[in-house]
Amino acid sequence: MPCASHYALAPIGLIEGCYPDKFGVPRQPGLARAATARLRLLGEFAQPDAVRGIDAFSHLWLTFVFHLSPPRWTPLVRPPRLGGNRKTGVFASRATHRPNRLGLSLVELVGVELDDGVCLVLRGHDLVDGTPVVDIKPYLPWADGAEHARAGFAPAPPELLPVRFSAEVEAQLASRADGASLRALIEDVLAQDPRPAYHPIDPARRYGVRLADLDVGFRLCATENGPQVEVIDLRAWKRP
Repeated sequence: MPCASHYALAPIGLIEGCYPDKFGVPRQPGLARAATARLRLLGEFAQPDAVRGIDAFSHLWLTFVFHLSPPRWTPLVRPPRLGGNRKTGVFASRATHRPNRLGLSLVELVGVELDDGVCLVLRGHDLVDGTPVVDIKPYLPWADGAEHARAGFAPAPPELLPVRFSAEVEAQLASRADGASLRALIEDVLAQDPRPAYHPIDPARRYGVRLADLDVGFRLCATENGPQVEVIDLRAWKRP
């Protein structure tokens, strides 16, 4: 049976979240539970009827577009879980360089807001601010959770690193009304070591990850108990 060679996808909404850049975004959903976002529905899709009953579900599947990735794909990719150098097939990975740049994310639904358009409040997301979402489906634990599934080269969640905050950073966070939630977000993100997997530990090297309105400076240090992340400074920044 012949099929169409192209399919049109219209974004139904955009993510308004705490990750302005790709760097630092957790590599899977649910790894940074302190991450919050709003999915704002657009145009004809911003109707209360379209989300009627959705608050009966605790989690949602979001189909989205990797809009910051180049419009090209490669048959082989280098997943971070394989050290950033070993290759595997693109369809055996969750890499962003995909033929149609489509992603799938499981997020927690915290609430529904109808005062200013139609917004879904999310938690534990892994989506860059401005990500176009093309579909929403409720998560069904009895259908979507496979009891004896195998997970290939990623059989378990990534090992988390301890995160230490400098006294200066602790004071900066304490002075903010949202300091506690920001601290939790920073810890969730940096514990997963967002650096490129092939970078060696170099305590003299500063990395910066943008979270909310902050450029969070950190470095990785070697200790007798293993690697440790140290948050060394917080710098305000504004989107261009």
